[in-house]
Amino acid sequence: MSFNRLSDPIFSEDDEKWMRLALEQASFAEIHGEIPVGAVIVSQNQVVGVGYNAPITLQDPTAHAEVVALRDACARLQNYRLPEDAVLYVTLEPCTMCVGALVHARIKKVIFAASEPKAGSLLSARQLLNNNGYYNHIFEYQNGCLEQEASALLSAFFRKRRAQKK
Repeated sequence: MSFNRLSDPIFSEDDEKWMRLALEQASFAEIHGEIPVGAVIVSQNQVVGVGYNAPITLQDPTAHAEVVALRDACARLQNYRLPEDAVLYVTLEPCTMCVGALVHARIKKVIFAASEPKAGSLLSARQLLNNNGYYNHIFEYQNGCLEQEASALLSAFFRKRRAQKK
């Protein structure tokens, strides 16, 4: 277990409210034929950035939900760094690219719903923040907030996609 992972994930009503907004963003991705992942960045109890997966739509391999939300927040705040209290709510565990972007943006905390066994880079495939001293910024993270809802959305999407390929 990483020193920056918050143990005993207990989520507040606000955490669940923000994650529901991230799930809504994930639904927008699905409507556009994208893998349903959504993200919301919150500062001072207000949404400062939103995003959903859009690499196919935008023809941009970096257009993951987290990166889209970061770009939105930074544009709104007119700063490439986030406020000190910024929290990202995302429906799927961030990948290596997204963890790097979150480090550079100086996110305070990440709360994600579902784990990603193949590409997750906080708890699953790679535990990037476990390398104490490697990064100039690290953030706290928790997993499991509305995990069943996020997992169900992803499973239904891939089940439908497999059926369409037959």
